[in-house]
Amino acid sequence: MRAFCVAIAFVTSLVVGGVAWSRSEPGPQVITQKDQRDLQITIYNGNLGLVKDTREVTLGSGVHTVQFMDVAAQIDPTSVHLTSLTNAAALKILEQNYEYDLLSGQKLMEKYVGRKVRLSQGNGAFLEGTLLSVNGPVYEINGQIYTGHFGNLVFPSLPENLVSKPTLVWLLRNQKAAPQRIEASYLATGVNWKADYVLVLNAADNGADLSGWVTIDNKSGASYKDAALKLVAGDIHRAVERYGAKRAMELAAAPAARTATHDFASEGFFEYHLYTLDARTTIKDNQTKQLSLMAANGVPVTKQLVYYGARDYYRTSYGTPVSNQKVGVFIELVNSQANKLGIPLPKGKVRVYKADRSGSQQFIGEDWIDHTPKDERVKIKMGEAFDVVGERTQKDWKKIAWGVYEVEWEISLRNHRKEDVTVTVIEPMPGDWEVLRATHSHERIEAHTLRFQIPVPKDGATKLGYRVRVRF
Repeated sequence: MRAFCVAIAFVTSLVVGGVAWSRSEPGPQVITQKDQRDLQITIYNGNLGLVKDTREVTLGSGVHTVQFMDVAAQIDPTSVHLTSLTNAAALKILEQNYEYDLLSGQKLMEKYVGRKVRLSQGNGAFLEGTLLSVNGPVYEINGQIYTGHFGNLVFPSLPENLVSKPTLVWLLRNQKAAPQRIEASYLATGVNWKADYVLVLNAADNGADLSGWVTIDNKSGASYKDAALKLVAGDIHRAVERYGAKRAMELAAAPAARTATHDFASEGFFEYHLYTLDARTTIKDNQTKQLSLMAANGVPVTKQLVYYGARDYYRTSYGTPVSNQKVGVFIELVNSQANKLGIPLPKGKVRVYKADRSGSQQFIGEDWIDHTPKDERVKIKMGEAFDVVGERTQKDWKKIAWGVYEVEWEISLRNHRKEDVTVTVIEPMPGDWEVLRATHSHERIEAHTLRFQIPVPKDGATKLGYRVRVRF
């Protein structure tokens, strides 16, 4: 037998709105994207979107079957709410079905297993047989069994349970035959947004330009054309499914083109923050889009060098210096109007850049920030210092009584830079503690935290020593 390329043909004259109906049955009323008059989408941080789709229809009085097409493939059917904006009391849903068995050549063949099909042989010639299996495929023709592809399949009609697009099918009762606008609202997964920030430091490391971008990733199975866009920032609680949570969204790997033609307005909303785009936008299916969220120039920042200790240092006797302790580098700013900010900052990743001597911007670190209200501090870890190093040596460790210990530490800080620096030494302290003596002034910033501010001269070193008594 000669092999031919497989092509799937079907009788389009029997297709109404993507769903096949026999000639003798009255077709349902089809409401498509062409009837759309308004579209709003609110996107949440947690892989969730609220869609409000307004369409204009004319329904007769009585009970009707209606197909509401072009909805998101990842719709949550249990969240659907339908109302008439023209006359809410006139329209009622009696039954709702969500059709998601989408049309494809494979699906069509599966639906016709055990049924008669025609195989086109070209020049108007056909063979008629029974499709026995899609694996092969396998046919029974004139009492004999054939396998393989040897003709274009021609089907008499589309099965009623196959649709070309995800579709809501309603049985509606309408009181009055008149044009009306209906709004279908529903939740859909597969759509998410996050904030990304770019911080560009000045030469002195005491000021920066900060810009924020909204990144929207849409894998919900629908496009949102010319939509009013709102974003909700905050940690919204959702009920977990009894046997597991919903599938998480896969973030797109490819970066998106950025546009800064519109702005977002922020407002407090319940215990969250709502950001509304001042113009409409189109979010295509399987698209990552970026929009400008905010921008501020000349934001004051401070750079900090921090040397951290650990609680368990006070419980054990160490015979050698504690190695592999690096001095961390942090950038801190205050989200206040006085610092040219003062707007709620959604959680996201901050990438920091600085110009080298040639003026070329270089990437110098990144960190995550949480949702940050106005007047709160933002602390960004940049990395570890190269030219400022620290070393910790336990000079003494004694057990004074049951549960009482005295520990003495020496911390050597060495600066190989060409300018003076100040290193903040943070020592987490366990139990009930008191500093017996120290070479530098200190402060108890929390119940279990001791802090020193240690100046270290350029190309020099400073030794911090202190003895502490700890009761567990």
